[in-house]
Amino acid sequence: LALNPWDVVLCVSGTIISCENAVVVVVIFYTPAFRAPMFLLIGSLATADLLAGLGLILHFAFVYFVPSEAVSLLTVGLLVTSFTASVCSLLTITIDRYLSLYNALTYYSERTVTRTYIMLILTWRASICYGLLPVMGWNCLKEPPACSVVRPLTKSHLIILSASFFAEFAAMLQLYVQICRIVCRHAHQIAVQRHFPASSQDVTTRKGTATLAVILGTFASCWLPFAVYCLLGDYTYPALYTYATLLPATYNSMINPVIYAFRNQEIQKVLWAVCCGCFSSSLPFRSRSPSDV
Repeated sequence: LALNPWDVVLCVSGTIISCENAVVVVVIFYTPAFRAPMFLLIGSLATADLLAGLGLILHFAFVYFVPSEAVSLLTVGLLVTSFTASVCSLLTITIDRYLSLYNALTYYSERTVTRTYIMLILTWRASICYGLLPVMGWNCLKEPPACSVVRPLTKSHLIILSASFFAEFAAMLQLYVQICRIVCRHAHQIAVQRHFPASSQDVTTRKGTATLAVILGTFASCWLPFAVYCLLGDYTYPALYTYATLLPATYNSMINPVIYAFRNQEIQKVLWAVCCGCFSSSLPFRSRSPSDV
């Protein structure tokens, strides 16, 4: 096959995604302190994005070096699973952030840990089921007119994936609106209790709103073009349109570690310790004690 520049760009993106998220996964896995629900959800997101990056690399390798329909189904199934898990993990992180504000008094309880594990199980079970569908026979290899803009996924399969994305995006939007309201209310209560001027409350509110707007805006700008094109596009459309909308979607997996992991102060401390070469002496590796659970 002639080398497609778009495939090269996707492979490079997959390499960057894999390296970034591999760092997050290793840090969370080997640091016993990172067993709180928040870090488990960040680890789930990083794992999903890591698999997405590996899927992009494997897709490039198999297309140009080991062309096979069976292998193509496996790599597409891996990409569907990983990207679905990534979007679902973003939703679970949003739910966790909302509950940490809405139920602040009861958030640090055993119920929160149980709820986190339930969300993780549901996320990965649904994602794996979506990814197995092409491998189990729901594909268009034997019926090309049924293909979608992403071969070998069928049009109906891609519509289900797109509809699921829009439902999750609507849920995230609603939750972030509620988070903004709670943050504004808390800022007002603190300003009244401590007799802060109204200007300080406005600054806190604007900073919180801006942060949430960046998070949601980044997610929407990366995924909405591809989701809309999956609904409106047809297999007869040029492949250029698929590449042009899919590439920004992969950037979301590249940006996620920056937003959700590298901005976290605790993770920053571990990364600085690793860079200074003092990880083993000052920060214990993962143990098998019950406190890790």
